Amino acid sequence: MASAVFIRRCGMVVFAGALTFAAAAMFGTVAQADGFVWLDVVRIGLLSVAAFWLAWGGCIAFFGLLFPPQAVARHDQPIAARTAVLMPVYNEDTEAVFARMTAMMRSVAALPEAEQFDFFILSDTTDLTIAEREAGVYRRVVDREGVEGRLFYRRRDKNTGRKAGNIADFVRTYGAAYEFMLILDADSLMTASAIGEMVRRMEAEPKLGLLQTLPQIRGLETLFGRMLQFSTALYAPYFARGLASVQGGEGSFWGHNALVRVRAFAGSCGMAPLTGKPPFGGHILSHDTVEAALLARDGWQVRIDPDLTGSYEEAPANMVEYAKRDRRWCQGNLQHARLILAPRFKLWSRFAIVQGIFAYLASPIWLLFLIASLAAPLFASAPVYFVGLSPFPTFPHPETATALALLFGLVALLILPKLMLVVRALVRGGNRGFGGGARLAFGGFCETLMTSVLAPIHMMFQCRSVLQILTGADAGWPAADRADGSLSLGASFSATWWMSLTGGAAMAFAYHITPELFFWLMPVTVPLILAPVLVFVTASVRLGRAARRVGLFQIPAEHAPEPVVLAMLEIRKPVAS
Repeated sequence: MASAVFIRRCGMVVFAGALTFAAAAMFGTVAQADGFVWLDVVRIGLLSVAAFWLAWGGCIAFFGLLFPPQAVARHDQPIAARTAVLMPVYNEDTEAVFARMTAMMRSVAALPEAEQFDFFILSDTTDLTIAEREAGVYRRVVDREGVEGRLFYRRRDKNTGRKAGNIADFVRTYGAAYEFMLILDADSLMTASAIGEMVRRMEAEPKLGLLQTLPQIRGLETLFGRMLQFSTALYAPYFARGLASVQGGEGSFWGHNALVRVRAFAGSCGMAPLTGKPPFGGHILSHDTVEAALLARDGWQVRIDPDLTGSYEEAPANMVEYAKRDRRWCQGNLQHARLILAPRFKLWSRFAIVQGIFAYLASPIWLLFLIASLAAPLFASAPVYFVGLSPFPTFPHPETATALALLFGLVALLILPKLMLVVRALVRGGNRGFGGGARLAFGGFCETLMTSVLAPIHMMFQCRSVLQILTGADAGWPAADRADGSLSLGASFSATWWMSLTGGAAMAFAYHITPELFFWLMPVTVPLILAPVLVFVTASVRLGRAARRVGLFQIPAEHAPEPVVLAMLEIRKPVAS
């Protein structure tokens, strides 16, 4: 198994490197057509880094198609281990939190080993009004469900260390009573069958320290949210399979919907704050990546099992809220730059940290490449028509065909993996949950088109986040907004007006200074100019519901919802009464 993982890793690096070399060579040919200048070296370097990132993502999807999930150890004996189901919360919608937890408790109650599971609401809520409501709803749920001694509520006075500190406090206070802990988020929802299967797999593998599921997004009503749900339901399982095929026992931890061996976590995952002030100092924000590396460092397996179903979460329902969450993740990932050389980390863990950093640096790299390309014609040398003693002129050879081939190649790296996954679903008959073949194909086309149009907006949000962090701004710990996700046109304009100005300025510069690039830049500049309208339209609940009525972006969780989902929806109203 270990040798197979090593061979796959090498194959992925070689394949992605070969694609990157081809892209750099083709661009070098295009760049030197009007004379080679120093700025072309910068452009080739920027393109190479960005192209490798695209190629790596394409390789992960391809490997997900190529390698099926590996057989894993499990047993069918009664569950013996005691497991704590933990839901950390921070200024959340109280009724929604307890509805999810209640639905999971009812689901687990049907298991023969239900007495092996306890449930904890771990509150870091700072708003006293919300905290009082949490305590009140907790008492009502305990009385109504008869779960005294099975459901517990604890609120910390000081939320030191944020979520990581919350979990650490549980481990120190209650951890000795449990062998495993299932870490959730406030928006998590899992079926009893998924929870039981995870426990059986961990019981069967004594060296398994952390088992990560692939949560599916559900419950979003905006057009952007429905597109996001569709994308994760259709593509994410294969990307997760690709990741699992090269990560082996040094996999990822996404911070929630994962089962953790308490003894392994307690012995390996203590994290002191980094020296200095935020954003690069202080408590580690993206603690999950570091915890996975710490477990792997001590010889524990960290594994993603993408075949596990029945794991759900919610997500930001519009681009503005998505960018706010992304800002916090960006700070956490860039903060990891200080941990790349941490003692005894495994090579793949270091590589995973670098991957996480470049997930956010990729956007400013693309932006710098575009800026350099706009400026390049200003530095180009005058063409030389007479070379040597020849009396006949030599005209510059246009490299239009090479430029187009390069453009189509980069687009293919973005689109081809999705196309392969859509075709596979159509051929293998995996389209029923997506509303049938026609709706699946049309949904795939619309998702690809919308993603392409919104990509420049997403790039600019990430560029701003990176710039803020590099200039010392701290994201803090904002509470998640889990409302319906709709935005007014004014709110959309307030969040993106600067993108419109940037897109308009780039278009005007290209038109007057580098007109040969004017039409090439339109796929970037036009969406930026229209950013307020695009963000407003995609945040529309009305359009999202209209899409649902016609079956666009349908997902299996809607086609055949799990009983735990239906139970959660049914519980919401009584809990609030």
